[in-house]
Amino acid sequence: MKKSTLLILSLITSITFAQKQADVSLELLDGNLIKGTTTLSDIDFVTAYGKLLIPITKVSHIDIGIGKDNAVSEKAKSYLKILNTSNSDDTRKGAYADLIKLGPKAINAIQDFYNDPKNNNEENTYTGEFTIDNALSEIKSNSNITSDAPIEDVLALENNYTMGGNYNFVKMDVKTEYGSLSVPKEKIKSVDISIAVEPGKGEFNFKLIASKHISGNTNGGWLKTNVMLKVGQRFTINANGEVTLASLSNSKYKPDGSSKAESATEFTSVGGGDLETGSTYSYPSYGNVVYRIGENSTENLKAGAKFNGTAKTSGMLLISIYETVYNASNKGAYNVKVGLGNK
Repeated sequence: MKKSTLLILSLITSITFAQKQADVSLELLDGNLIKGTTTLSDIDFVTAYGKLLIPITKVSHIDIGIGKDNAVSEKAKSYLKILNTSNSDDTRKGAYADLIKLGPKAINAIQDFYNDPKNNNEENTYTGEFTIDNALSEIKSNSNITSDAPIEDVLALENNYTMGGNYNFVKMDVKTEYGSLSVPKEKIKSVDISIAVEPGKGEFNFKLIASKHISGNTNGGWLKTNVMLKVGQRFTINANGEVTLASLSNSKYKPDGSSKAESATEFTSVGGGDLETGSTYSYPSYGNVVYRIGENSTENLKAGAKFNGTAKTSGMLLISIYETVYNASNKGAYNVKVGLGNK
């Protein structure tokens, strides 16, 4: 009995230590946004290649998928067969209504039905309203699901890599400034996760995406690295890659600020200087990697392609691509490595 008790206590302890306090932002399918804090454990993630345990500190974003349900799919198949073969309005009406009642879980079955060549019925001459296309549109409309919603849950790891699979949770309990809320998974479209990394040594990799991470973008333009700095702590920022800024006549830029026009063949540094060293200006130029310390900061501090310095204040490190005008048609990305040293 004592051994069993000790084993249970040991398991509880390991689970407790695996949990992390996280700031979360939940985008709901109805368009509402919920911000607050919650406690998250490492994620059991089932993929097509096996089950993985993903450290929650590595996860920055989750797109909640529509999901699959074998029982629902079997029911949907019979209704889809009727809608694909019958020309009777009364018969189709019943199958149509039953298919819609299955809700979002039927979407995967409908997509599989479309993708199977043997279901291509060219002899069906029905032209009424009770069609598979209309049923699919109505299911999506009823559930506020967009056309690009994934079937699987999709994890974004370290703001860089994505992975599809199933994150099996029922609800997310969030503490907000207005009280605690329990949000069912089926109501959630996506989750942004922010877990602070305590000061210390280490290296962290990030990706600045030109179509999002622009300093002039007031909605998510600054990437929260979750790296916490202390006053006087040494840190480095190294970046490479290439972006095309539609807001600047589709000119191409590198992290050091060097650029070339859409019709040009060579990059030119800021001020025409040496491309290896870049500009010596202390203030940022278009295309530079910039940083700020603290979520309430409004500074645009130049990092460029290579930065080595010390934190002037304490707080979270945020990074972005410098441009005062945001255009969602920007293309490309920078790969950024942040290195921490002791104070």
